[in-house]
Amino acid sequence: MNAHEWRATSALSLLQALRMLGMFMILPVLELYSRDLPGGASQMQIGLAIGVYGLVQACLQIPFGMLSDRIGRKPVILFGLVLFAAGSFVAGHSEDIHWIIAGRALQGAGAISGAVSALLADVTRPQVRTTAMAVMGAGMGMSFIIALVLGPVLSGIIGVPGIFDLTGVLAIAAAFGIVFLAPNAPRQPSVPGGLRRALADSQLLRLDGGIFLLHAMMTTLFIAAPQAIEQTLGLPNARQWEVYLPVLLLSIIPVFPMIRRIEAKGRVKAALLGSIMLICIALLTASEVHAHAAGLCLALLIFFIGFNYLEGSLPSMISRRAPPDQKGAALGVYATSQFLGGFAGSTIGSFALAHWGIGGAFAAAGLLPLVWLTFAFTLAPPAAHAPQPPESST
Repeated sequence: MNAHEWRATSALSLLQALRMLGMFMILPVLELYSRDLPGGASQMQIGLAIGVYGLVQACLQIPFGMLSDRIGRKPVILFGLVLFAAGSFVAGHSEDIHWIIAGRALQGAGAISGAVSALLADVTRPQVRTTAMAVMGAGMGMSFIIALVLGPVLSGIIGVPGIFDLTGVLAIAAAFGIVFLAPNAPRQPSVPGGLRRALADSQLLRLDGGIFLLHAMMTTLFIAAPQAIEQTLGLPNARQWEVYLPVLLLSIIPVFPMIRRIEAKGRVKAALLGSIMLICIALLTASEVHAHAAGLCLALLIFFIGFNYLEGSLPSMISRRAPPDQKGAALGVYATSQFLGGFAGSTIGSFALAHWGIGGAFAAAGLLPLVWLTFAFTLAPPAAHAPQPPESST
């Protein structure tokens, strides 16, 4: 990447990680907090408070992505951050589960993942876009690990309402960053029917199906892995970052050299299929060796190597396939597929864990890459692009 692309990627990755840090910090502590609210809360209400965020995100990613094609990326991102901050303050200043659910829904209304990815795609060349997307994904992964550590610690210091307020403050900081740090992208002429064309493109739908299954696998893994780590390594929830942090850091090391080599040789489709099979091997291995510390950690490492590559390559392939005037709509559909995949994974993982135990949950996740391969083989490789440095984007 050239200097302009590095600045753009670094700024957008930092802002996305900053927004998600507050979001992730609430997850380890929200259930226990909700149980102790005045008047109590039912298990269904607690589940809704946790899950409504993703549901609203899934509903609004496409409209926000389409709107970003029409009026520009930055206004949509800023509006989404304001909604996210407002929802954080609503949830933080109430001890009623109904208002907390409303606040979480308002947080979810800030559905800007597709618009942020579209902005990053606008300001990077196709041949470096996978690297840029992977950097953003790695930043979000690091914010997730940091949040696992900080969430329980801050809960004991400022309480869950304080974490909600801090989340709102971080969103406001990210909004200022969008204004002063994030690059502007050249406006594209708006053409009606972007969503219809995105949904009619079978190649885009194959990529959407891929991210759906990838996030279903990840969510299923995070249902099985905590219990496996606790049983095999003796680490309670509050200390499981001691496994996730080194695994994530080690998994990142081979990914960026791998991306550069793959892009240089034009072997994107082969790498995609290979990464899907790598994830399949990792999950099926985990189903057999989760009771052995070394085997479990190795399986997790292999999974995240494949996951990190796919997390960067899939949005890059979407942005290269979609015409400029429908990039926001296409990435909105993609982001919706992500969130729906997470919902499906939580259902699959919970059912498998309840009926077949830890090994069964890993095995259920390991079957999903096999489903993915049935339509990934017919995916057309991305077209080659001539270098076009975005230096004129201001």
